[in-house]
Amino acid sequence: MNKLFASCPKGLEELLASELESLGADQVRLTVAGVYVEGSLEFAYRACLWSRIANRILMPLDKFDVASADDLYDGIKAIPWYIHLTPRQTIAVDFIGSNDAIRHTQFGAQRVKDAVVDTLQERFNDRPDVDLKNPDIRINVRLSRDKANVSLDLSGDSLHKRGYRTAMVPAPLKENLAAALLIRSGWPDIAAQGGALIDPMCGSGTLLIEGAMIAADIAPGLNREKFGFHSWSQHDAGLWETVRQEALGRSQKGLAKELPEIRGYDKDSRAIRASQENIAYAGLDKHVRVIPKPMTAFKRPTHTKIDHGLMICNPPYGERWGEMEELRPLYQSLGELAKRECPGWRLAVITGNAELAGELRLRAEKKYKLFNGTIPSQLLLFQLRSETEQVQEQQPRQPQALSEGAQMFANRLKKNARKLNNWLKQSKVSCYRLYDADMFEYAVAVDVYNEAIHVQEYAPPSDIDEQQANKHLTEVREALRQLYPDSTKQLFFKERRRQKGDSQYQRQRSQSRDNAIFTVMEGAAKFEVNLSAYLDTGLFLDHRPVRKLIGDMAEGKRFLNLFCYTGAATVQAAIGGAVSSLSIDMSNSYLDWAQRNFALNDMETSRHQLLRADCLEWLEKAEDVDGEAIPFDLIFLDPPTFSNSKKMESVLDIQRDHPGLIDNAMAILAPGGTLIFSNNFRKFSMENSVMENYKVKNITEDTLDPDFQRNHKIHNCWLIQHSA
Repeated sequence: MNKLFASCPKGLEELLASELESLGADQVRLTVAGVYVEGSLEFAYRACLWSRIANRILMPLDKFDVASADDLYDGIKAIPWYIHLTPRQTIAVDFIGSNDAIRHTQFGAQRVKDAVVDTLQERFNDRPDVDLKNPDIRINVRLSRDKANVSLDLSGDSLHKRGYRTAMVPAPLKENLAAALLIRSGWPDIAAQGGALIDPMCGSGTLLIEGAMIAADIAPGLNREKFGFHSWSQHDAGLWETVRQEALGRSQKGLAKELPEIRGYDKDSRAIRASQENIAYAGLDKHVRVIPKPMTAFKRPTHTKIDHGLMICNPPYGERWGEMEELRPLYQSLGELAKRECPGWRLAVITGNAELAGELRLRAEKKYKLFNGTIPSQLLLFQLRSETEQVQEQQPRQPQALSEGAQMFANRLKKNARKLNNWLKQSKVSCYRLYDADMFEYAVAVDVYNEAIHVQEYAPPSDIDEQQANKHLTEVREALRQLYPDSTKQLFFKERRRQKGDSQYQRQRSQSRDNAIFTVMEGAAKFEVNLSAYLDTGLFLDHRPVRKLIGDMAEGKRFLNLFCYTGAATVQAAIGGAVSSLSIDMSNSYLDWAQRNFALNDMETSRHQLLRADCLEWLEKAEDVDGEAIPFDLIFLDPPTFSNSKKMESVLDIQRDHPGLIDNAMAILAPGGTLIFSNNFRKFSMENSVMENYKVKNITEDTLDPDFQRNHKIHNCWLIQHSA
């Protein structure tokens, strides 16, 4: 009998133990992420071939103390490696763990490799080579509490690699986890009774393929060309072939019978193509069908009578904070269609987000904790009940009392709202900032756009515990959903990070929502805002007074808007009576947006022009057709703090570059004209050269409305004119 260790994902140890017992294991003992067993060589082969759950099957060779690097080397060298491999074979070392003596896994692997090589060199005067990708022999060393456990890896590549998945989609389930979820969900019994298997969000088809392999009694390792034991010196090729032929016969018999209905759906045609390719490679294209269809369009198959079955899916978890509100309707729809289309069935949902799982509006019969990669997750099992019971389950949930932290955050929002109330009534402002990281631990900005709520998470400092930060974000969401229950579908959450290069202009695909585009009013001006697709909404609320100032100053003026963004300042200038304007930006996306804002306000494009250009380069060469400088009466210059966009010829650092930038702008400012210079660099300091060369007035305090007076560093603003 051989002592063996089978590893598996955390949370699946009991399932693996039961599986190995069914394959003939003795002396089964569970540990974290694995199972210790004893078994014959035949059992070891069966475990490699048949285990649907294990990652690896390891054969322990030795265990010894490691207090130094020499201890590791000596312990490895004492193992008779010549009975396991020859010097003409290749090796790889998987080293896991560390201690005071072995601080890096790479160093540990190197010492193990050296000892193995030296052992064979001394015996055969020859040495094996290292092949990290496709070795003949894989050696596993686990260092824990100054103990080294050395094993021979009989599996080779991880057993989750069945060999059929050639096409991939983002965030796929590993094959062994998919199989474990199906087993936990009761699929083997459901399949034996003729029940169906449906995945309404099938992705690359892993759950469907694993389900079909279970139903057809196909060994998960049957399509693999190589296992770790194939090059092992003690490998019994005849015994292995016997085990393999038995599995081959069982699969042929299983595929010859009629399998249950197994179907998958996905709205992404690319995912469907990936599924089809994988299904065909697994030899299951006659038994598994996938269809391009959104989940919301799912109907239970009617071509044959299906009384019961398993609906299983792995919906998105909303790992990014802002995705939570995006995904609530998805989970709600999943719960509704499952109850409507599949009464009497079992529903299995894998999720790493308990809050989203609550949107299913179903009561889970069983919950199993597990890990999907590194994500703590749950498998939730529901028995879909009668219509009467479903009605009871669909009753709206009563709002729960807010947690202490959520209540504290809610109280601050209420306090801020009371302070702003009179100003909002008098000014008729409908888009404003309600909260801006007023409390350090709740690092978000909350903006109101008419009836919609837009929330941006600020990146927490590096010394803030990630779990605590996530807890605070959950409290923010909890408070907002209770304070604004009528805005459930108009709550928008985004994660905000420092932007580099073009990233500020790119759409956030995972955040896109059809109901995110609104038209808002600012005085007489109309603006399009998008609360989902981009990091910024299209309207910088803190610049509201600056835009009003531009409108007040614009009558009869020629206006230049540099780094124009979505053209909001130009719109206010036009409404204020500007006779002409030129708005410049390098982003086609923002210029298109500006064009839509112009159209909303019926602006004449013959007088109000848009230009795609690098503002830095354009300012240096600004000329009319006669080679003379172009005069403008009013210029708005609001550059980014820093930009290294590939679209720009040079790198912009506003603190370093502002004197030259201002000089170039002043060169095209008409006598008596005004340059409004603004930036949002918190540590900005105006250079003395600018103060000496021009008439300069700091108007920052005058450009902060009450909603931004809690944060006086939100922007800087200056009026600059030619000296008399």
